[in-house]
Amino acid sequence: MGSLNLPHASSFKGGSETILRNVLESILKTYLRKNPTSNTIWELVQSMDNEKICYDHFTFRTFNVDGYGIDSLSSFFMDYGYKIGGELDFPKNKSKVKWFSPPDVHVPHDGHGLTYGPLPRIVIAEVLLDQLSAESQGIIRKYLKPEGGKQAVLSSTLGSLIWEKPTWTDFKQLAKENEFAAWTLIHGYTMNHLAFSVHRFKHQFSDIKFIKQFLEEKEFKLNTDGGVIKVSQDGLLLQVSSISDKLAVEFADGVTETIPASYIEFTQRLVLPQFKDVPFDEVKEFHRREAFELGNASNIMESTRFTADV
Repeated sequence: MGSLNLPHASSFKGGSETILRNVLESILKTYLRKNPTSNTIWELVQSMDNEKICYDHFTFRTFNVDGYGIDSLSSFFMDYGYKIGGELDFPKNKSKVKWFSPPDVHVPHDGHGLTYGPLPRIVIAEVLLDQLSAESQGIIRKYLKPEGGKQAVLSSTLGSLIWEKPTWTDFKQLAKENEFAAWTLIHGYTMNHLAFSVHRFKHQFSDIKFIKQFLEEKEFKLNTDGGVIKVSQDGLLLQVSSISDKLAVEFADGVTETIPASYIEFTQRLVLPQFKDVPFDEVKEFHRREAFELGNASNIMESTRFTADV
């Protein structure tokens, strides 16, 4: 997955494209190392007909407090040309999300992966602490240190918490009120999930219905909230996600418990109606459905649902 020296893109600022791609690759490696099921699916996809993969988006979770929120990660990516694409509110999870579109880069014919392929969108969520109970706010603030959010990107690449590992007692109490916040407290800035860009696949995987069938036949657990294939209201955004790995974690008070980690997603963006007559081999990204949808995203977030006894 190593990057090569790449030409400086006109939409870049603040550094070379190589640095950005290397950071994304480090984030990816950490995510795959921590999530065996996601790694297995990732490898299986590439093994099918020597498939070439590209990524639709990388997603992260944060807390909107003391510099730890969306800006703690987005500032790095915006320095390299990413731009705000949109925002979604999730009242159920007491969180909000911003997504960022990547800078224009030169992608060689058949360019793929993070070395030569298109850059992924970046999606960053933040837990809205002021909407949590005083008890939950106190638990979270107890662990966050002033200025710690400045190490957000480093934390993502290493998969290490910036703050001290929480106790099981604190984690369990927080999870009772808000699983989204509890997940963030124990996993920090480690990537929550990646999404493959389905329409960029070259072979059978270019059809999300085949992907669903393939994963079910391999007996992977898939998120069924809103249906296995989540479909936007306009029918142009199709998404499938796995259920997160359940991994044993040792907490600060010595208790070891199994909790949800990360998952993997497939996203298919169909051609917009006004471009339906564009020849298939001439279809570009701007011809396709952009952005995200609240209904789909809300259902996909359930991929990290906790077990009933947490």
